[in-house]
Amino acid sequence: MSSQQEDGDTHVNVADGIDHQVAMVMDLNKCIGCQTCTIACKSLWTEDGGSEYMYWNNVETKPGEGYPRGWEDSGGGWQSEDHSERQPGEIPSQEDYGRPWEFNHSEIMYEGSDEPLRPREGAEWGPNWDEDQGAGEYPNSYYFYLPRICNHCTHPSCVEACPRSAIYKREEDGIVLVDQDRCRGYRYCVEGCPYKKVYYNTVSKKSEKCIFCYPRIEGEGPEGETFAPACAEECPPQLRLVGFLDDEDGPIYKLVEEYEVALPLHPEFRTQPNVYYIPPYAPPQHTEDGETVDVERIPRQYLRELFGDRVDDALDTIKREKQRARQGDDSELMELLQHKNPAKQYRLEVFEDG
Repeated sequence: MSSQQEDGDTHVNVADGIDHQVAMVMDLNKCIGCQTCTIACKSLWTEDGGSEYMYWNNVETKPGEGYPRGWEDSGGGWQSEDHSERQPGEIPSQEDYGRPWEFNHSEIMYEGSDEPLRPREGAEWGPNWDEDQGAGEYPNSYYFYLPRICNHCTHPSCVEACPRSAIYKREEDGIVLVDQDRCRGYRYCVEGCPYKKVYYNTVSKKSEKCIFCYPRIEGEGPEGETFAPACAEECPPQLRLVGFLDDEDGPIYKLVEEYEVALPLHPEFRTQPNVYYIPPYAPPQHTEDGETVDVERIPRQYLRELFGDRVDDALDTIKREKQRARQGDDSELMELLQHKNPAKQYRLEVFEDG
């Protein structure tokens, strides 16, 4: 691992041989589960043959099984902090991803059937099958949405798993990519990723994954303009910040390294993800009579299982800064979490001259 600590002001570490590390922060308190990010990604990258089942970006309901079903218990990642031995993993079945359904459109539209629109058969699981179910009981049931993409990890176990070095971290920005010429479709990368964000194309017989929309951030569009990844740009509530983790003047660095309120998902996998989350906070519980009680609606232990023990300090910091803002005091953290200026929300050109 190398460090960008030349001036002693930062302790950001990036992978060996990587100049800078792209990163994303998602504020889970802003996600409305509309799936616009999912559609933006799907329509751009995974509509060809063999990729129908792929969602490089998905939004799942938590608590819930997720996509693919049960991915959090499917293994992968590293056994220790020194990244010397990988944790064995599993390849999800097609049933866990969800198979395409055939609907009775023709009967309803052309044959006069008065049946409701429904899958013909075999609809037993699919992406978002358990959407909005959550957990808990009335009047204190709860759920929240969790958008997920490849984490472009600093220590990607998918990279280590490939015997042909077909999957790699790009030198200039740490994006994890699959060299389609080298890939032979062994699927060790699928098995090795604990987040199950590498997919196997059943037509090309090769692996595919999120590319952080690198053609967009390189300005390869019609006008040569630079754009953030489509999942971020198209998000109605604009919950994603995009930039570089080692950009010390950027909001991502402040949220992750200074305020420590943006946390990686499942840090126990030890891959050091570069996608971070502002954990969800919710109103306290109520009695059946509607009286507020001093009990957290989203169990703190569940959030620890997702984001690690640091979630306690993160939520305490956010609560403290919210109180400061309510009292009329300045709070840089609250400004960062509420900022909607794209010039600061997407900082992708900061290292172009460096």
